Amino acid sequence: MLRAVIIDDIENIRKDNIAMIKANCPNVSIIGQAESVESGIKLIKQLSPDLVFLDVEMPDGTGFDLLQKVKPIDFKVIFITGYEDFAIRAFRFSAIDYLLKPLDPKELEEAVKKAEESSNKEIFDTKLSNLFANIERPKNLQKLILKTADRIYSVNIQDIVSCESDKNYTTFNFINAPKLIVSTNLKEYEMLLSPHNFFRTHKSHLINLAYFDHFIKTDGGNTIVMQNKLSVPLSVRKKDEFLEVLDNL
Repeated sequence: MLRAVIIDDIENIRKDNIAMIKANCPNVSIIGQAESVESGIKLIKQLSPDLVFLDVEMPDGTGFDLLQKVKPIDFKVIFITGYEDFAIRAFRFSAIDYLLKPLDPKELEEAVKKAEESSNKEIFDTKLSNLFANIERPKNLQKLILKTADRIYSVNIQDIVSCESDKNYTTFNFINAPKLIVSTNLKEYEMLLSPHNFFRTHKSHLINLAYFDHFIKTDGGNTIVMQNKLSVPLSVRKKDEFLEVLDNL
């Protein structure tokens, strides 16, 4: 049984969420609730919960502020937000789950199951540090969590030269570091990285335009050469779009 507290500034939302948690998560026992960052800190220190359902935006600060003030964090966290665009990209880049208000029962069950099964505190601490960095740093200094078969890495987005897909795996090539292979498909990273000057040149390739060096036009196909001498194919259907992007760089 997970001993949990819920921290949210709106009383009706707390009541609704508690009712949904009781109805859908029999392995969770709500032992307390708070309505602000400060009262949440006191509650956590008083009750030492196993799990905290934490609102992102509150009148006296954010859920991130709360976590910064209760370190070391020896409990699991499920973030809840009513703002689809508030810090969502930071959550995704940091590989941390979050729930949108109003809660969806299935998503709630999945989040609680993940929290219950997660036992590696070191991995969570890495993800959380990555989250704090993404919130505090400007857009071009975002950090991305990458999980290989045996390790978890926090990498700077601006160090990624390209990503290459091989079925359900993606290889990351860096400007000054060894490549990393992760078991996540390229489409997910395309959604995350496209706003950060990345371009999908081919069904199997995504490049960081900051490292583009030159473009070779040939009868047999088109090739992009990156600054680290890596050659990347450019599909025929992407050629016009790519050339237009180059004109606007």
